[in-house]
Order: sequence, then C-alpha cells, then structure tokens
Amino acid sequence: MAPAAADTIRVLIATDSHVGYNERDPIRGNDSAQSFDEVMRIAKDRDVDMVLLSGDLFHDNKPSRKALYDVMKSLRQNCYGDKPCELEVLSDTSAEFQMAGGHVNYEDPDINVAIPVFSIHGNHDDPSGEGRLCALDILSIAGLINYYGRTPENDNITISPILLQKGRTKLALYGLSNVRDERLFRTFRDGKVTFLRPDLKQKEWFNLISVHQNHTGHTETGYLPENFLQDFLDLVIWGHEHECLIDPRVNSEMGFSVIQPGSSVATSLCPGEAVPKHCGILAITGREFTLEKIRLKTVRPFVFKEIVLAEEKEMKNVWKKINNRTQITQFLCRVVDELIEEAKRDWLETQEEGEEEEEMEVPLPLIRLRVEYSSPEGGKFETENPQRFSNRFVGKVANVNDVIQFHRKKSGTSRRSRVAEDIDISESALLAEYGGDIENIKVENLVKEFLDKATLEILPSNGLGDAVGQFVDKDDRHAVETFVEESLKAYINKMKEFEELNDEKIAEVVTEHKSYLEDLFEKGLVRTKTRNKKIKEKPDNWDSDIDGTWSDQPAAQIHDADEDPASNDYEASDTNHTPRPTTTRGRGRGRARGARATTSTRKPPAPKKTSAAPARGRKKVVEESEEDEMDVDVESEPPPLPPSRSTRKAPVRKPAPAPAPAATPRGGRQTQLAFAPQSQGESQASNALFHRNVVTIPSDDEDIEEDESEGSDEFVPLGSQNVHPWGGRRRR
Repeated sequence: MAPAAADTIRVLIATDSHVGYNERDPIRGNDSAQSFDEVMRIAKDRDVDMVLLSGDLFHDNKPSRKALYDVMKSLRQNCYGDKPCELEVLSDTSAEFQMAGGHVNYEDPDINVAIPVFSIHGNHDDPSGEGRLCALDILSIAGLINYYGRTPENDNITISPILLQKGRTKLALYGLSNVRDERLFRTFRDGKVTFLRPDLKQKEWFNLISVHQNHTGHTETGYLPENFLQDFLDLVIWGHEHECLIDPRVNSEMGFSVIQPGSSVATSLCPGEAVPKHCGILAITGREFTLEKIRLKTVRPFVFKEIVLAEEKEMKNVWKKINNRTQITQFLCRVVDELIEEAKRDWLETQEEGEEEEEMEVPLPLIRLRVEYSSPEGGKFETENPQRFSNRFVGKVANVNDVIQFHRKKSGTSRRSRVAEDIDISESALLAEYGGDIENIKVENLVKEFLDKATLEILPSNGLGDAVGQFVDKDDRHAVETFVEESLKAYINKMKEFEELNDEKIAEVVTEHKSYLEDLFEKGLVRTKTRNKKIKEKPDNWDSDIDGTWSDQPAAQIHDADEDPASNDYEASDTNHTPRPTTTRGRGRGRARGARATTSTRKPPAPKKTSAAPARGRKKVVEESEEDEMDVDVESEPPPLPPSRSTRKAPVRKPAPAPAPAATPRGGRQTQLAFAPQSQGESQASNALFHRNVVTIPSDDEDIEEDESEGSDEFVPLGSQNVHPWGGRRRR
C-alpha cells in the first residue's frame, strides 16, 4: 500500500487486548496473544504512523512471563524497522517520559523504531507496589512503547498533551489513565482536573484524548460522564468497555466525537462480547478525521442466544408433562448444535476470500445459550445440571463448562420496590414516642420499625437491629457481616440435626429457628458478637484507594492467641456472663521427663462441671457426674505455653519405666489412638476438646495416666461423650 499523505497522520486505534487472559486454558490460552499480534501486524502492513492503545494491554497487574514475552515479541517484530518515523515532537516530554529517558522511543539513537506505540494503563495493568510501577513501565524502559497519561495525584490531576506534527497537521495527544471511577467523579466534580493547551495557534490543533473508565452509569458516581470532559476536544477514544462501538458518535452537547473500539478478546460470555471485534485506522488531516474499520480475523467465534422455553413451539405444553427433563434436554442440544454451525459460518465469512474453506481449520467456538425456564402455574420445566449439559459438547466448543445458563423470569415488581411502596415510617410519631428529642431515638428502634413492616424470612429482625446499632454506636464495621454469618451458621447447625430434608422441612426449620432466635434476642439472653480486632499500623506505601481499606485486610488484623475460632454463634448477655475459671499449676523440672507424679496440683474436676453457670455463650461440651474419677499426671515446673492453641503439635512420648507391675505399656495405646477410626460421637467430643475455651487442655508436657484397671491396651471411651474433657481417661 502507498505510504500516507504528507499532511495526514494515520493512527491505528485499539484497546483492551488483555494479553494473558485465561492463558492456562488448554483451548483458549493463546487467544489474547494472537489477537494482539494481529493488531500489530495490521499496523505494520498498513504502514500507519503510530499505534494508540487505550489501556488494559495486559489482563493482570503482574503478567506472566509468557504474556510479557508474547507482547514484547510482537512489538519487536512489527514496530522496529529502518523506516523513519515522520512524527515530530513539539512539546517538552522530559516530565511525561521521565522514567524512559525523557523522550519518546523513536528519538532514541540506539534503537530503530518505525511505528511508535502510545499507551495509557487500564484498571487491569495499573501501577502498584513500591515505586508505583506497572508492566507498561517495563516495556517503556525497554524502548518498546511510550507509556503516558500517568496520574501521580488522583485528587489533583493535570492532563498535559504530547504535541505531534506531520506536515501541516498538528495533533495534541491527551491521555487519562484509569482512576477509580468514584474518585475520578469526585475529582472532576470538585474542579480539580486541569487540561493544559498549546499556547500558540490553538485552533489549528486536533485534540484527541484516550481514557479508560466506565462509560455507562453502573452506579450514581461509578462512571465518567462525557460532559465532564472539555468541549475543545475533537475526539475521545474510550477504553474499558468491551462492546465494539467503533463507529464515531457525536456528542451534540460537547461537540466532540466518541469512538469505543472495544476489546480484541472475549473475557466474558455476555451479549456485548458477541459483537464482532474490530480495530480502526484513524486518518487525521488538519481538524478533520476519517475512520476505517478493520474486522479482526483471529478472534475466536462467539455466538450468544437467549430463549424462553414457554414461548418455543417445540416446548408447547411440555411443562404439563411429568418427567420432561429428557425432552427439554434434547431440544436444547439441538439449539446448541445450530449455534455451533452458525459460529463456524460467521468465522469462515470473515476470512480471506481467496482461501479455500477446506484448508481452513475453524477454531472451536464460544457458545452461550441463556434459557429462561419459568413455567405457567401448575407445571414445571425440569432442567439438567448446567455443567453436565455443557460437558456434552466437549470437542465441539471451547467453553465446555458453561455453555448454558438457566434463569427464571423476574417478577414485575421487585421486592425492594414493594417494600419501598408499602413501608411508611412516621417521623412525627417516632419523635413523640421518644419525647420529641431526636437524640433519644436509637438506630435499632428505627430498624425494628422498618423491619416490622418488611418481614424478614430468615434473619431475626431484632438481632439485625442490634447489629446495626453496634455498627452505628460502636463503629463496628463488621457487626452486620458477623450477624449474618453467625445466623446462617446457626441455621446450618440446626439442619444437621435432621437426617432427611426437603424444601418443606427446610422452610419449617427456618421458621421455627427464626422464632427461637427472635425470642432469645427479645429476652436479652443473646446478642450479636462484637469483633474486637486489633489492627496493625498501616504501612507507609499502602494506598487505600487502590489496595483497599487497610483495616479490612486479613494481614492487618492482630489475632489474639486466646481467640477461639470455633466459638458459638452468639455471645451470652452480660447479665448471664460468668468469668472463665483459671487454673494455676505448679510443675518442676527437677526430675526426669518420664517420671510420673501421683498427685495433682490443681483442684478436682468436680467443681468445673459445664452444667454450672454458662460462660460467654459457649456450647455445653460434656456432662460429667461428680462420682467420676481420673488421674492426670502433672510435672512440677511449667514449661512455656505454646504461642497459639491452633498451632499445637501432639507431644512425642517416649516409653517410660512403669512404676508398678499393673501399668500398661504406652506404645499400644499410642498406636490405637493414631489409627483407630473415630465414631461420630468421638469426632464431636474431639472438636469440643480442642476448640472450646470452656475447658482447660493439659499442656504438651503433661502425661495421661494409663488405665490401671484394664490389662489390655485398648482405648475405652466414655459412655456418653467418649472422651473426657480434661484429656484423660476415666477409671472403670
């Protein structure tokens, strides 16, 4: 093809290559690298002046070696060459490209760059960690791309253009790399985003900006409105959105055009990804531009279809039949087969006309069939497991685990809207009830007033009010989360008591247990457990906007060595709280480790029955009669306690000389404990023994006295709980 005109700047535009996406998949692992290489080959074959990428070159913040290799290989093969670059840089780039030598790569005398690549970062390959570096910095310092559009201060952004000229055409290239949408929205709203413009001949410059943000309003502030940008701009290249809308669209309010190239690889099975993938060549002459769309041919074919079973002719009256799963599955298999054939035809149509179809190997397509299986009243559509259904097409499709997606029709009015319409909380009535002073109103009362009209089906409403009150009054960020988790845990434990469960039985259990929990909360017997977490000091290089809130990170929490990970779902009320008994032991190191004591320095276990006063809501572990006796060997001097109960290891016992002929060798019982299968009762007792704070566990250096009444080495558990709570064994 003939070289570009002297006054025309030809720019290949693409975005969201996502190199490295799903690279471990044996079928789709190389899709993203192939598509990116095709884009770069198009740039070389069409002899463009530059390539502009609008973010997410890599799929991961820390791309794999293979992903880096694939990108660097493609850039070297297609962008290096002896052809001189005709773009002249008119602005000072020492600050913009400070980390790459202070200049664009094609001005480096040590490398020959024929086609320069300019790129901003996206939300997938953004900078992080020490030095605020990203994968694009590696490519930039290697002289492969020109990484621009950084935002050192997210709350005070200055966007400076790179001024380029070819002939009489002047291009002001702006870049805004990805910033968290809510934060960028606030920064624009507060007027803290500044656009710099050329001082001279401003009307002669073609102003182009590349951004990587949400284009549509997923939330109230979770996107970048087009009218936040400046009206002096001529063209906006919008990254981040994967749907290909490459035809220029004019914003009548602002006066500029918007192009959304879309991704070059499908990263999700949604309708937007099924649109044919394109890149484009932008020809800029003066203040005018034209766009040439180019269909990408190496993209794996993808067909998306949505059907409603009740509206299909072949499914008429099938919902009335009993055991209709086979008929429905056969129908859906035929639909998927048709989609596979459609995908193959579409892919062949996009290839070169001169090649014969017999010589082409059509890649396995991506197929997504979304099925609504809602049926009229009185019937039912029985569907097969989605993964089992998808596995029927192994060798025919690329996504063998998620070909089909079942869903039911949503009701016309959502529950949230019904609640909003039905609930009306009287402000005056509340003020009058609490003496006319708003300070007397507690949050839990407002929640209770609301939930009395919006009945919860699973969670106890008064418990939720208590959790919200802790969140507001005590600044416990995890109060509601803890309440929900522990409530669900309580339901699961309750359902484990039943051998057989069906839908009706589950609903009955949930209703009864919900009433039971509400009664407990109403009487003040339980309350939501408060998480008193100690937080480590936040590191200096921690950025909350990028890395998240420090206090919510698992590494930020200091776990108490005495914390019980298997504590009960709710804490007992303070009025019923009894302090946990503490034991004082004296042990000596004066004698050998294998020696045995005949007396114990602690009190008999009878006063420590778990049937006494409840201790902080812990579940009852064992019930022991006062007549039971046991012997526990204790050494005279206490060794240092282990740092955490969860990291304890079983002590290795060496055989010791028996003090009496009736003693039993220790080795037999050791083998029996290590390899004998446990019954269900033994497992529960073991869990109670090692995971409940209501009992005191002997230290690692304590020995358990052998059963002197038995001559055999068989382990004999208790009749009720099988294991004594003190770790020893009863006499028989």
